Amino acid sequence: MRDPCVAPTLEDMTREMRRFVLLTHILSSVSWIGVDLVMGALSLRGLTTDDPHTLATAYGALAIFCVPLLLTLGLLTLTTGVVLGLGTRFGLVRYWWVVTKLVITVGFCVLILVALQPTLADAGTQTAVVDGTLPERLTDVRRNMIFPPIVSTSALLFASWLSVYKPWGVTPRGRRFLRVRTPERKGALTDA
Repeated sequence: MRDPCVAPTLEDMTREMRRFVLLTHILSSVSWIGVDLVMGALSLRGLTTDDPHTLATAYGALAIFCVPLLLTLGLLTLTTGVVLGLGTRFGLVRYWWVVTKLVITVGFCVLILVALQPTLADAGTQTAVVDGTLPERLTDVRRNMIFPPIVSTSALLFASWLSVYKPWGVTPRGRRFLRVRTPERKGALTDA
């Protein structure tokens, strides 16, 4: 029985709560990949056309929807990942695969704000005037926007692979944690 004077920790999550957080984590990650794929399709369409109206539609949609959706899904993925890390035996820095996923997620959330948002804001500004000069005005955006969905989708698929195969073993901090915890519950925590 738990002492009522001690605050509950994330490791005290119920099985149902853990499953809910895991489901939310998976769905937000898959949705993030989906938005990346749509961004890739619109970017590819923008790269392969010189029609000003098609360009305005493709880059206008990217400017309006991509950053809010990607940032929301990225932060939801990050939050649920941190909750899962703190609430399960894997921890946040006990296993290299978890650390790598954390770095990928934080890195891409920062890149959305630092690199993608300014580029799409520029595209949104340029698409306000639809005329024959639009393809020329969007030259840099068109060339640069093909890379974010490729890189992001690849990294997110790699993070998914990490979740399934759990390579590289335990971090030095994880080894210390396992040495401290092992006497309490022999065999409960192993290299997964």
